[in-house]
Amino acid sequence: MSKKKVFVSFDFDNDRVLKDFIIGQARLADSPFEVVDHSLKEAAPEPEWPKKARAAIKRSELVLVMVGRHTHKAQGVLKEVVMAREEGVPIVQIIGYKDGNYTAVSNAGRLYSWNWDNLKRLLA
Repeated sequence: MSKKKVFVSFDFDNDRVLKDFIIGQARLADSPFEVVDHSLKEAAPEPEWPKKARAAIKRSELVLVMVGRHTHKAQGVLKEVVMAREEGVPIVQIIGYKDGNYTAVSNAGRLYSWNWDNLKRLLA
């Protein structure tokens, strides 16, 4: 069975650990998805960032936004969501932490809790 190719979008400055967690989950034997790429550090002086991010998003079948406390204001995430919409790549967003109140990222679809059942259903 082929796995769905996922681009992971996250707040690079505040939630890098979420990327590591989701990559670990993708490596499980029964995982229905694989992480093909993830957010780049947009704040870095890298004029190629938008081009690289768009290319990575185009290679994926789905963009998974990992939501933390400040993700809804993270400029890199907001730009990646726009790129995904422009490229016609579906987007889902998952709350990355157990406790707290989180704001959905605008135009990134419904916000789901992070649990194995949701991931399997959303990423299958």
